Amino acid sequence: MRGACGGVMMTFEYLKTIIAAEDEARESRLLASQTARERVEETQRAGKESVDSTLARAESEIAHLTRALDHKATSEAMELASSTANRQATLRARAERRLDEAVTLIVERIVSV
Repeated sequence: MRGACGGVMMTFEYLKTIIAAEDEARESRLLASQTARERVEETQRAGKESVDSTLARAESEIAHLTRALDHKATSEAMELASSTANRQATLRARAERRLDEAVTLIVERIVSV
């Protein structure tokens, strides 16, 4: 009988050891799962911050480029307006000279008649 009781105690001790090992494994899995979730959340936060930062930089650069292009367009428009005004003045002066020549020619023909 004594041997049977000792065997039961040994079996009981083995079961306790197995249960303790299973509990420890379960806790390790839970801890690993929690750690993985935290790392995923941390990575997602870091990724969002990176995207937000990149987007802010891009928006700033777009604003800068837009201002530069607006300045360039305004400058070019002013140059074109100046050039057009100069051409217009030249054409007007030429037209006035021709008008004067035409008037002189008409007067000469009328007087000759």
